[in-house]
Amino acid sequence: MHRSRFRSLLLPLISIASLTLSASPAMTQDSAVSSQDPYVWLEDVTGDKAIDWVKQRNERSLNKLTKSSEFQKLESDLLEILDSNARIPFVGKQGDYYYNFWRDKKNVRGLWRRTTLAEYKKAEPNWEIILDLDQLSKEENENWVWKGANLLRPKYDLALITLSRGGADADVTREFNVTTKSFVKDGFSRPESKGSMGWIDRDSVFIQTDFGTGAMTDSGYPRIAKRWKRGTPIETAEVIYEGKQQDMSVMAMHDDSPGFERNYVSRNIAFYNDELYVLDSNAKLVKVDVPNTANKSVSRGTLAIELRDDWDLGDKVYKAGSLLFTKFDDFLAGTGKLEVVFEPSPTTALSSFGFTKDFAILNILEDVKNRIFVLKPTDKGWQREPMVGAPAFGTVNVSAIDSDESNDYFMTTTDYLTPTTLAMGTIGKAPEKIKELPSFFDAKGLKISQHFAKSADGTRVPYFMVAKENITLDGSNPTLLYGYGGFEISLQPSYSASVGRAWTTLGGVYVVANIRGGGEYGPSWHQAALKEKRLRAYEDFAAVAKDLFERKVTKAEKLGIQGGSNGGLLVGNMMTLYPDLFKAVVCQVPLLDMQRYNKLLAGASWMAEYGNPDIPEQWSYIKTFSPYHNVSAGKKYPSVLFTTSTRDDRVHPGHARKMMARMEEQGHDVLYYENIEGGHGGAANNKQSAFMQALAYTFLKEQLFVK
Repeated sequence: MHRSRFRSLLLPLISIASLTLSASPAMTQDSAVSSQDPYVWLEDVTGDKAIDWVKQRNERSLNKLTKSSEFQKLESDLLEILDSNARIPFVGKQGDYYYNFWRDKKNVRGLWRRTTLAEYKKAEPNWEIILDLDQLSKEENENWVWKGANLLRPKYDLALITLSRGGADADVTREFNVTTKSFVKDGFSRPESKGSMGWIDRDSVFIQTDFGTGAMTDSGYPRIAKRWKRGTPIETAEVIYEGKQQDMSVMAMHDDSPGFERNYVSRNIAFYNDELYVLDSNAKLVKVDVPNTANKSVSRGTLAIELRDDWDLGDKVYKAGSLLFTKFDDFLAGTGKLEVVFEPSPTTALSSFGFTKDFAILNILEDVKNRIFVLKPTDKGWQREPMVGAPAFGTVNVSAIDSDESNDYFMTTTDYLTPTTLAMGTIGKAPEKIKELPSFFDAKGLKISQHFAKSADGTRVPYFMVAKENITLDGSNPTLLYGYGGFEISLQPSYSASVGRAWTTLGGVYVVANIRGGGEYGPSWHQAALKEKRLRAYEDFAAVAKDLFERKVTKAEKLGIQGGSNGGLLVGNMMTLYPDLFKAVVCQVPLLDMQRYNKLLAGASWMAEYGNPDIPEQWSYIKTFSPYHNVSAGKKYPSVLFTTSTRDDRVHPGHARKMMARMEEQGHDVLYYENIEGGHGGAANNKQSAFMQALAYTFLKEQLFVK
């Protein structure tokens, strides 16, 4: 469930990066850095020399990990799961239809399709295919990867479809006629760039893209938002807002809720620092006057404010982590009354919220477990009560089906061992289960448990463990520890057929650490590991590892770790800072060179998380968690598998390449595999996903299942 319909439009800004892959920004940096870094040439993403280097390492890894029948069987099993027609086809309601994007063995790139509610409730719905991406890719000789579709109200006959080549963040948006099932000739079309385009009305759109010199921020996101009218050159589009070069991004958006239509502009100065404006009837920008660090969203007539810091208004201080509601128009007029609908405690945090037509739905985390409540507006304010039919255990998400039309909702429930179920309900009535994922592995004899480790500063750090019920606590169990610890993202239990099939059913223990830097206990949990406090996240992860040793679950010789993106930075640091705690490391699409991360692709947008390495005072602490600078020839490290993607235009593949090259030169036990496609997700289709997963699990099993 998105925290609100409006915020769901803001979230993609975090991941729309910039730059084409034909050249690397590294080639423009000063010679001093280049002379200090002998592997800077590996940042030339598609350069012949760099690609030759990649191919050689790929071949070595393939020869070592993929030749066995066990690998081939695992890859086949994982692909069968990913392609299974028994998966739940999750949908979004648009008008009278429920839309879904679907990939399987036959449709590798996927189908955009729709059905009616009556059909959707059937075990095997009858789907109407709107767009066949495999066919389109063949016709246009492109490897298109689906990024989404934005349909135009009230007829829903036109859509803006976004596609990317090979799964990169850079993408295109093209106007599509849903009735004729074809792209509109001379319709709206956004050329390949990192940006977006959204409907205002039938003949105009908001567009933010690379308009030319100076149009993108230092972070590589659009700096300018424009209104573009049908039939006019894009060069003549009207400028709505221009951000500054050092901002993260700018985006204009139209809210099409009947009776509440409004236009907004979001200026994202940095992570956790943004401004929201509404365009009034005179096309004047009016700022929504709340703290920049707060998340601001509007649903119909309600302004929701999620506080990341305390908000002192003189007569009252609103606590960080709280959720406030007020009437939007009254707030703009200066007469709005703020109402606290959630305030955190030491063990609770806001997970998400959303709105139906007449109610709000509140999803609260209590020690990383969901609790669902309904908020009803009354003359005395918003009244809260538990949601009827919400389960007491498991990871639960609830989202409105059509917040402008009804109080109906979808509810998903899952945990590490329970296949995901999809239920449909109406506020006030128990939901009805309509879809259920089959069991892709035999969970009999497996058990989920939650534990708490004590970090170096005494902080209580939760973690989940999946293991056999009759596990022998003698320290001999092969164990995989996973984590992330950044950007206020919470890790909650979810059903993973790949973990079950490739790890836990084979006797492996699976552990997920809820370390600081995440959002498991709200903004304060995240802020506790920002910038100069980053090492706390790694102390937490080490504490979980040590707790597993103390509980005799495993030992260093049997413990592997895995993480991707910011989680790749996490495991990179665990390897360099705590090498004696682990035997094997899977480091996926990682950040590793923290001296140059802000100069590579979207890296500048993450300085609010890590700091600015160009400022000497900040580099003094950043270098303490820069694995590329902390690895040395004189130490013994765990065995490592680095994986990344040539098409990752969010986290530069140069991070993994350079770390591999340095560790290889120093004589450490390292392997490397780079997928040519896949973007930041590492894979562009199910076949690639199955291969990459099989590669990681095969490496881990060879390291940890040894007698």
